[in-house]
Amino acid sequence: QVQLVESGGGSVQAGGSLRLSCTVSVYSYNTQCMGWFRQAPGKGRERVAAIAGSGPTTYAGSAKGRFTISRDITKNTLSLQMDSLKPEDTGMYYCAADRGDDTCLSRFEFFYWGQGTQVTVSS
Repeated sequence: QVQLVESGGGSVQAGGSLRLSCTVSVYSYNTQCMGWFRQAPGKGRERVAAIAGSGPTTYAGSAKGRFTISRDITKNTLSLQMDSLKPEDTGMYYCAADRGDDTCLSRFEFFYWGQGTQVTVSS
């Protein structure tokens, strides 16, 4: 059974940094495509960043240049380094995983999800 557990959320002032981590119970073809999503209060879910099994990444425009997604296969962990945080980055952040075919970076629907970790950025 695949389980994803996020950690690292918290409260920070604008301009600060946070690093989110996600531990995946099983790393396989079915979890090679991984991503971070967020949902702000009253808004829809947004894909922040994704990483394909072979390493290429993609970012939402709002995250580009400020966030970095990375993966450590040896530890079955996915990370999201968030710098220069803004109040509009506030929301619940979710780790997600899906099969690792070549449609990964264009995919917005993922099969496996974590429970989420809250990020709050104050002005």
